[in-house]
Amino acid sequence: MSPSPCAGDRVIGKTSDLTISVFCLAINRLSLSLKSKHDMTYCLGIITNDGLVMAADSRTNAGVDYISTYQKLFDFSHPGERVLLLCSAGNLSVTQGVVSELEKDLKVQEDTNLHNITSMYEVARYIGGKLRKIQEYDEVWLKKDGIEAQCSLLLGGQIQGQNPELFLIYSQGNFIHATSDTPFLQIGETKYGKPILDRTLSYNTNLESAAKCALLSIDSTMKSNISVGPPINLIMYEKDSLAIKHRLRLRLGDPYLAKIRQLWEESLKQAFDCIPHINWQHREDDSPENILID
Repeated sequence: MSPSPCAGDRVIGKTSDLTISVFCLAINRLSLSLKSKHDMTYCLGIITNDGLVMAADSRTNAGVDYISTYQKLFDFSHPGERVLLLCSAGNLSVTQGVVSELEKDLKVQEDTNLHNITSMYEVARYIGGKLRKIQEYDEVWLKKDGIEAQCSLLLGGQIQGQNPELFLIYSQGNFIHATSDTPFLQIGETKYGKPILDRTLSYNTNLESAAKCALLSIDSTMKSNISVGPPINLIMYEKDSLAIKHRLRLRLGDPYLAKIRQLWEESLKQAFDCIPHINWQHREDDSPENILID
């Protein structure tokens, strides 16, 4: 009597089901991991003698097949009394939780909220505390699935009677502030947009030029990294105005954004063509003078 093929099929079926289950679990964990590690964006803040510029993209990326759009630049200003701008990067659920907490405190008029804190330094500490609170609440559960709760925030603004200030708030809730020596701060996918900031910006750069530099910095990042993309939100704040008068949102396919990229690429190519060819006959001892470059 020949063995029943059904018995063997059942064994193979059980093995296949187990293999598929393990495979699906691994894929699910990988997907969750990708969502946490590659949830990139690019935001920057610039402070000058004339005011502030804040800019952010809106793309959230959890792999090439999971791209969506979320706002990353928020305006909590109280016109005439204070201007408060916030950019976010990192774990989306955590940063959205922080923004929701800030909005809730304003809505119910908590004793401490963004509109009654008396200094930008204390505003930064208050937001850092909210960030820690959300992370402490969610972190244990996120880590069970290998999801990082890391994120960072940029805070820029001015309170009446004080100077404009710009802060980078780390995932741990502590922060640093920009200075006249380092007039810009970045979060997210920072490396592609940094060279133009290093080469063109100073604390004495006029505000319009700083805004142009911010837009080109974001465009350079979009050119090199698919995880950063439109819509682009850009705000320019004039010192002591205590109101936002210049705001721009550039969608995907916006003709102005395309024109800016074209002009920038043409200008770079022209500058490149002006650089002399390499002197292959040059020898180290031909030039005893030392010229330091920063």
